[in-house]
Amino acid sequence: MSEEKINSTFQESPVEVSPADDGEILEVRHYTPQEIAASGKWYDQRYFGLPSYSNSLVQVVMLSFVLFLCPGCFNAITGLGGSGISDAVVADHQNIALYCTFSVGIYSGIVVNKLGPKICLMIGGSGYLIYVASLLNYQRNQNVGFCIFAGAYLGVCASLTWAVQGSMIMSYSSEDRKGLFFAVNWIIFNVGTVIGSCIPLAQAIQTGTSSASTGTFAAFMALVGCGIVVASLLLPMDKVYKLDGSKVVASKYPSIKSELKGMYHVLVREPKIYLLIPMFATSNWYYTYQFNDFNGGGKFDLKARSLNSLLYWFSQMVGALLLGVILDWGRFRRSVRAKIGWVVVFVLGMAIWGGGLKFQLGYDRDSKLTAMSFNDRGYIGPMFLYMFYGMFDAMYQSFIIWILGSMSNNPRKTAIYASLYKSFQSAFAAIVWALDSRKVSFMALFGSSWGMCGGSLLIAVPLVFFMITDHTDMEKDGMKEILEDDVVVVKTIEEREIKAEDA
Repeated sequence: MSEEKINSTFQESPVEVSPADDGEILEVRHYTPQEIAASGKWYDQRYFGLPSYSNSLVQVVMLSFVLFLCPGCFNAITGLGGSGISDAVVADHQNIALYCTFSVGIYSGIVVNKLGPKICLMIGGSGYLIYVASLLNYQRNQNVGFCIFAGAYLGVCASLTWAVQGSMIMSYSSEDRKGLFFAVNWIIFNVGTVIGSCIPLAQAIQTGTSSASTGTFAAFMALVGCGIVVASLLLPMDKVYKLDGSKVVASKYPSIKSELKGMYHVLVREPKIYLLIPMFATSNWYYTYQFNDFNGGGKFDLKARSLNSLLYWFSQMVGALLLGVILDWGRFRRSVRAKIGWVVVFVLGMAIWGGGLKFQLGYDRDSKLTAMSFNDRGYIGPMFLYMFYGMFDAMYQSFIIWILGSMSNNPRKTAIYASLYKSFQSAFAAIVWALDSRKVSFMALFGSSWGMCGGSLLIAVPLVFFMITDHTDMEKDGMKEILEDDVVVVKTIEEREIKAEDA
């Protein structure tokens, strides 16, 4: 395609340019819908006025439905407390195994760059399928060994799933739409969890049992199987176009050596990433308190726990949408939006956890409790508190992904960012699940969760307030080598303006 065919209609997003050593300017090539459709491929065509299948937002929606059906079902089960089985200690040990193998998944970014999103998501889905199958088996045969194996296997698979998610969200979106992409992804993902939570809620109302039934787990297995099928329909990364008409292209057939060099660059030459590690570590720490101790600590019966779980994940959608709008607010530069986002997350987080203190002061592990149902007096307050916990979680996770996305548009680099994020997240999750299995007090787990949320945000201040730029420099980001023929070299700023007028 000739260099002159640059689409002037795709200039709503900021153009990524950077001065090279010789004074040249590098500009990402933008393609018109007509130029994209000229390939003749079915996935580049627009039918009934809808975006083409190769549109990056369409592909992220497809990814979101995979998460809807796989991790969404996992979250619905975990949110029941004790993974919905009769022995919470077995669930703790299973999750310890899961997060231990998940925590060493720093390699997953390399695997995603090597195999591509489709294969990695299909492998990831198999882990969720085996996990649910182990819970079904436990309900019938009390096979603890299978549960532990399934947890460990899921840890490996989940590291691939979430490395793909992070990489696609960060690299498929233009710089001014990263909040939108995360919000769309998180909302669809949590719709799956909400729908999944309806299954045990309906069965709990009907049967009144204290743990999920075999029918519940069988239904989840069917949903996860559908997720694997959806994953097989994803396009390769080099077939996808962003909303501004630029291509999403990763290096073809990257060598293991080049991937290790890329990881070395991130870990050694970009020390600012270490300011986010406390946020990485915190992002799943509080799940153990919320799921096993708040919602599964004997305070609620299964009907109330199921409703709590449903509302928790519904509130995640609200939180993701709210912060996504703030982080994409076009009235402000990206560096300013980062500061606004930090203030919103910090203030709301401290208010919500502060509100949770009064509730937690009322009971602990040794308290003799009568399980509360959703039609009992006194239920409404804890219900809204749990909803606010869910909203905060979505905002906290969203802010992490947005910060990482502001640091790079390079798919190879963002996959490494995502795997690093999930590795630390899972390593600390394994620690807190182990603490819970050793019967550490609810107050200790609550206090550590609150303190880590506030402390991690404060540690991130130097990065958020002083290191986030308004645009990501292509040359420093390594995009010239990645995009190859899709970079336009313009000699002067004046020549660039003339080309834009002629296009």
